[in-house]
Amino acid sequence: MRGISFEINNEYGKFLSDIFSNIIDPSWYWSVGPGESYKIEKGTLGSDLFPHSVSLNGPSFLEYISTKEYYLIFTDLKAFPNMEEVVEIKSYDDFLKSTCELALLIIDSCYVSIFSKDESITHKLFERAKSFHYTNINYITNENDTRTSLTVWG
Repeated sequence: MRGISFEINNEYGKFLSDIFSNIIDPSWYWSVGPGESYKIEKGTLGSDLFPHSVSLNGPSFLEYISTKEYYLIFTDLKAFPNMEEVVEIKSYDDFLKSTCELALLIIDSCYVSIFSKDESITHKLFERAKSFHYTNINYITNENDTRTSLTVWG
């Protein structure tokens, strides 16, 4: 089992907080890859949600995703247990060889793929997606996913 995929509504919200709340390890470090995610300011798209191509500690990441509404267009996030181990993850093979624990990709504002090395987290994320009534929820397995790229611009 590689992870899960599902679709979220193409609208403003706090989807990352909804998806990850009380599931992810708050001590993880998050690598923010190239993407387009914006804070909602005065009812419209504002400044970037995340600084470009940086790593954030767990508390900072959780603050970014839970404080205000945002709009996710292309989002590339990777979680690592230690800041020193944050490396670029371009492929599923890179993911497996690294200490990266979780990779989240959002494409075209609604298509979400989450890869996790921990099956219990994958099952929790699946149940969370169901509880928020996301659509087209599926487990990603070696049999149904032949992707090699783990980037939003791949």
